[in-house]
Amino acid sequence: MSKLPNIGTSIFTVMSKMATEYNAINLSQGFPNFSIDQRLSGIMARLATENVHQYLPMSGYPPLLMQTARLVEKSYHRIVQPETELLITAGATQALFTAIQALVKANDEVIILDPSYDSYIAPVLLCNAKPVRVNLNDDFTPNWESIGTAFSSKTKMIIINNPHNPTGKIWTESDFMALEKLLEHYPEVLVLSDEVYEFITFEQQHISVHSRPKLHHRSVVVSSFGKSFHITGWKVGYLVAPEPLMTEIKKVHQFLVFCVNSICQVAISAYLDLVSLKELGVFYQEKRDYFRQLLQNSRFQLLPSEGTYFQVASYASISDEDDLTFCKRLITDHGVAAIPVSSFYADGKDLKLVRFCFAKDNATLEEAAKRLCAV
Repeated sequence: MSKLPNIGTSIFTVMSKMATEYNAINLSQGFPNFSIDQRLSGIMARLATENVHQYLPMSGYPPLLMQTARLVEKSYHRIVQPETELLITAGATQALFTAIQALVKANDEVIILDPSYDSYIAPVLLCNAKPVRVNLNDDFTPNWESIGTAFSSKTKMIIINNPHNPTGKIWTESDFMALEKLLEHYPEVLVLSDEVYEFITFEQQHISVHSRPKLHHRSVVVSSFGKSFHITGWKVGYLVAPEPLMTEIKKVHQFLVFCVNSICQVAISAYLDLVSLKELGVFYQEKRDYFRQLLQNSRFQLLPSEGTYFQVASYASISDEDDLTFCKRLITDHGVAAIPVSSFYADGKDLKLVRFCFAKDNATLEEAAKRLCAV
């Protein structure tokens, strides 16, 4: 009997498989198709012949832990203890899974704001806990009345995602104030903050849980070197949590992966001495603006993209089809793969929206846009 009877193949896998079958341009899955920084590939080439291929300490390569603590302090003015409050993980998805497994117990409730990343649900279910799905407003801002109503004596955790996948929305100061006010009434509830796109923001600066002192003692913040450095296949992320929570998280981590890829950790540690993450938002804003410019004569209506490398678009003026059917036809008839936004909702809410990934080289974006403008 299945432990996850209602969970099938990920929509990302489904659409990418179709894209391959039909030789379509894949703007569905969230990964870049351009080369990594030559400085980083050079570091990796050098390290391949050095003695960096054995197990590292369970919590992470010590110099990388130190540099990550400095990165958090430089970015958010938060002091983090690298030995007790930081953990290097095998990607952000493992970080999310590990934190939920460590901190959520059977019959607890976990509040998830839809549309939401699909990796939040499975670890909650595997804890024999209950996901409580709450829809965001149609402009993808939090509906604090609905969120407050969803809280109960069984609520153990709320998962937030900022900048937001799939919509590119960024939380405001008032959103965090509302969250902090709500949590005053629930002192035992934890915050799991998925911030993997934290350095990919545009006109509006990202506000992090790191910059909210009221939340530090009850929060786990998940980040991704893979997203930040265009190395998604390396699967290296990290999480920050206060020591009492981190102690429990490390208990699970040691039996799940024990430690993370050694050469990748050493390479990232060396690379952090050379790179400025402030450049990342500028780089992706140029990508976003170029993609939007290419689509300005299409029949798609482009929604705001405040962060991430995703662009949500409405096809309501093109078709009355449900978004999954439209996305499949977009592949078969027009050769471009996108993600239907309804797949991020528990109730399958269909707003006639699709998500494109613009983390692609310009030639790919140009050809994709040419095809999309013909739709």
